[in-house]
Amino acid sequence: MATLCRPAVSVPEYVITMEETLELARSRHADHPQLPLALRLIENTGVRTRHIVQPIEETLKHPGFEDRNRVYANEAKARVPAVVQRALDDAELLTTDIDVIIYVSCTGFMMPSLTAWLINAMDFSSDTRQIPIAQLGCAAGGAAVNRAHDFCSAYPEANALIVACEFCSLCYQPTDLGVGSLLCNGLFGDGIAAAVVRGKGGTGISLERNASYLVPKTEDWIMYDVRATGFHFLLDKRVPGTMEPLAPALHNLARQHGWNASDLDFYIIHAGGPRILDDLSKFLEVPPDAFRFSRATLTEYGNIASAVVLDALRRLFDEGGAEHAARGMLAGFGPGITAEMSLGRWNNGTDETT
Repeated sequence: MATLCRPAVSVPEYVITMEETLELARSRHADHPQLPLALRLIENTGVRTRHIVQPIEETLKHPGFEDRNRVYANEAKARVPAVVQRALDDAELLTTDIDVIIYVSCTGFMMPSLTAWLINAMDFSSDTRQIPIAQLGCAAGGAAVNRAHDFCSAYPEANALIVACEFCSLCYQPTDLGVGSLLCNGLFGDGIAAAVVRGKGGTGISLERNASYLVPKTEDWIMYDVRATGFHFLLDKRVPGTMEPLAPALHNLARQHGWNASDLDFYIIHAGGPRILDDLSKFLEVPPDAFRFSRATLTEYGNIASAVVLDALRRLFDEGGAEHAARGMLAGFGPGITAEMSLGRWNNGTDETT
């Protein structure tokens, strides 16, 4: 059975605090008619610190999409390999043991994908499959886990490498002054994560079932408006309420597996914002502490898009993991509105999960 092993996570060295974010909003948008609302929404995110790939002075500039995308490519090449190597070491595998690389990112563009560069730079086998996923946003972390599970189910001897690279700060648009844009300026952070799904062996979550769900007629709730200046992030005011239509999909997935979504041992959930976690606690009928790993990611790093679920899982590992055969759920949410969900049991390295 495919096992999702310990993720490796890295955040850039430049830090911006909540207090600095609020002061920037006050100084740069002093005449904005909805500034008090924006400040209140930013404070309510619970984000205390975020890490960004450039100093804030550079982040606030806009040299153009071409220059920003060059920064994305250069920083990805500089930072991703060390994270990948840690994930491989934690899974006790070599690059030559990997059969497919699933690369997820929505904050920059490369063709060929970074997967091709990684194969050459880190001596992966030339026949390694490549699956780049660029347009699922925050849901892509969950999608990567699910596609790795699918691959290892089809090829039981195979191993999959997941890489999530998100530099959300490179999508900052100084001319976007809607309340939703101002909120996003205080919510998103940068981060890189990698994890291995082993077809056999390993310690972590033994993946048993996965599913996707799209909330009908919501494709314009979270989206990019792609312009000459790059990616302009659009966030509908209805997004915070999306757990009401998504929670039934989580319940249904668990029910199909003979489980109760309200009675699992651990939850690894994408932390888009505090309202998402609060509502999911309500609709799944689980205590708020069930999402403590996701809340910690949000507080310390902000919303790091597709890397969130891997960082939340890393925190479960840091806590010592779960009891052998403990049942859990992993879910990422993003544009669509899309949910990528999976169920599995904790495997402490034995082959006796029941």
